[in-house]
This record gives sequence, C-alpha cells and structure tokens, in this order.
Amino acid sequence: MIAKIGKGNNMYGAILYNQQKVETENGAVILLNKIPDTMNGRYSVAYFNKCFEPYLSANIKTEKTVRHISLNPDPKDKVSDEQFTEMAHEYMERMGYGNQPYIVFKHTDIDRTHIHIVSTCVGIDGKKIPDDYDHPRSMAICRDLETKYNLQKATEQEQKQANKVFKPVDYHKGDIKSQIASVVRHLPKYYSFPTMGSYNALLSLFNITAEEVKGERNGQTVNGLVYVALDKNGNKASNPFKASLFGKDAGIAQLQKHFEQSKEKMKTTPVRSVLKNTVELAIHTTSNETDFRKQLTEQGINTVVRRNSEGRIYGMTFIDHEGRTVWNGSQLDRNFSANMFNDWWNNGNKPELKIQDSPVSKTNLTDNLPTKDLFEFISQEHSQNTDLGLFSLLPDSKGEDYEEEQFANRMKKKKRKGFKK
Repeated sequence: MIAKIGKGNNMYGAILYNQQKVETENGAVILLNKIPDTMNGRYSVAYFNKCFEPYLSANIKTEKTVRHISLNPDPKDKVSDEQFTEMAHEYMERMGYGNQPYIVFKHTDIDRTHIHIVSTCVGIDGKKIPDDYDHPRSMAICRDLETKYNLQKATEQEQKQANKVFKPVDYHKGDIKSQIASVVRHLPKYYSFPTMGSYNALLSLFNITAEEVKGERNGQTVNGLVYVALDKNGNKASNPFKASLFGKDAGIAQLQKHFEQSKEKMKTTPVRSVLKNTVELAIHTTSNETDFRKQLTEQGINTVVRRNSEGRIYGMTFIDHEGRTVWNGSQLDRNFSANMFNDWWNNGNKPELKIQDSPVSKTNLTDNLPTKDLFEFISQEHSQNTDLGLFSLLPDSKGEDYEEEQFANRMKKKKRKGFKK
C-alpha cells in the first residue's frame, strides 16, 4: 500500500476536488471523524469547509494548514468500505491524529480503488500539530496494515532505497567524470523512463544532460552518447564524456532496450493512477507554478518544465521518486499537456473547475461514525526531503578520482623529463 501525504493552504479546493468525485459517482464519503452532524444528515462542500474554519482562524503561524492524505492499496487488493474505514481510523490514530476532525472519501474513478483523507494540521488552540518524521512513521504503519488486512506488500528494496542519498553533480568540486559515473551507472536500475527526453528530464535533476552523436565507421553509421555536466542554470559546464566510460548501461544501445522495457512496464503499473491523482489535486488546490511544483515536491514528485526562448512551455515531465517512474504530462493524462500548463501559468487561464455544491447524503456513510464533536487536527507530510524532492536511491560515489589520477600522471611525466639532461 502506498501512502501519499500532501500539505497546502487551500482547504476549499481539497474538499472540492474530492466532492467532485462524489458528484460524478466516482466517489463516496465513507467516514467522518469529529465532524458535527447536520439536522437532515446531508452535507456540502461549503458545510465541510465551514467545519474547519475555527481551526484555520485560530492558526498562529502555520503556513501550510491543510493536510490531504491518500491511502492506495494495490489494484489486486479487494478492500471493503468497512476495511477502508478501519484502516483510515487506525492510520490516523497511530499518526497521532485520532482526536482530530477529518473526512474520508473513497475514489473509484481509476483501476486502483483508494481513499483520500482531508484535514488540517492546526489545533483549536492555533498551534501546529507536531509532524516530525511523519513519512517514515507512515511507511511503518502501511507495512503493518498490509499484514493485518492481507494486502500486497511494498518491496523491502523500495523501502531501503528511500533512505539512500546521492547528490547532483557539482562541477565546482572537480572529479566531474566520477560524479557523473555515480549517477548514470545506476539510474536505469531503479527508474523506468520510456524515451530519451524523459531520461534527460531525470538527468537534469542531477545537473547532467545526455546528447546523441552520430558518425561513420568503416562506411557504416554509428550512434553514440555523451554526457555533460550542467550548472545551476542548465548551461553546459564540462567537456563531454563518452558513455563507454561509464559502462554498458549508460550507452545508447542498452538505454534503447531500457526505453522499450519501461514502456511495457508503465502500461500496467499502479503507480500511474496514484501519480495522476496527486497531480490532479495539485492543479485544483494551487494557483501558480511555484505552489504547484512545491506541493508535488513535498510528495516526492519533481516537475521538469521545458520552455523555449520566448518562455512558452512546450514540455512537461513528472518524476515520481517513490514510484521510480518518469512521465510525460500527456502520457500521464491528456489533460496534463504542455499547452494546458502554458495557458495557465503564462496566460493566466487556469483549467476551469466545476464548483458544485450539491449536498452529500449521509447514506454513504458507515454506521459507526464519531459525530457531534468539534474538532482539532491532523497533519502529515514527507519529512526531511531535499530541495530537489529526491528520495535519493543511489549510493554515494566511492569510485576512482579520475581527474586526480590524470593530474598525478601528468606530474610524473614532468618529473621524469626533469631528470633527463
């Protein structure tokens, strides 16, 4: 089971996003915790939003007040509404928010039936609920829930990878060849990426670009690949290094095989539906590029935006570090095209949201709901993410210091020449 923990400042947008699933019969409210009953047992977006106002108004200094969590079992898992409510209740209890108000929505619009939990991280006293180390605690709870409810288990390898760290290339530090090697030798082992463009989007996070080169050998066309370090602005900052220096996995022939394997794998991976949902929510709950990218980064997703010299957006790529996949925007969903984001961020035309306020009937709820209580709050987010949002999985480089060796060899030659008189 995969847990995604998001934070933001648009409570109405988070509720609206989930309510729209209910309106289109692709979702249902299955649990309310610490949310007061109404006289007729019916609810609306405006009502839910109003229930959170005392906490948001009491807020002292918390910037990201909204917490939005999704719990995503594997598509193979068959989970009943009762089990979903039990899992949500236990998850929130163990995360420390059992006495906080929250709404649990079930989504059925994709192949992975899953739940979303909406709440806030501000208590009724205006103070933020502590959320240190929420991500590792969340992972531990998910593992326990998998065992308790006999769900498909996340692999131990993915869990271990989430704790490893590796760094982008810094050309100022020298040893560029070794720095590049520590990245490109390992990326194909961990990530699925279906094209050279998606590979370069991933490499850009590590200040590297790959370029195809073509030539002739014995009258035959030969394709090759070179790698170049980049500065913080994406400009070339080193001489090119042949792919052959980094092993066969970094070469064009092996990468093309990897592209084809990735295409097949990404057709059926359950990661896609989780990522699509997360990106869709960010569109609903943010108003500009900075907030959109930041919200996704906090959930382990990088957004790589490609612009031409006039500033027009012509490419969007989403890199999911937990799912280890790289997606072109239109590949992920036709509504995530570069044109849509260009029209939003450059022209101010945000995709229109259907602001419906139809009531939600209490008949969708389970019988054992905690009710008639005022609330406090829940919070969670990925803790200790890097600025890039990388849950870096590659090992630290401990390879040879190529540039230092070359320098030493040059010095030896000079010394030998100096003794010849």
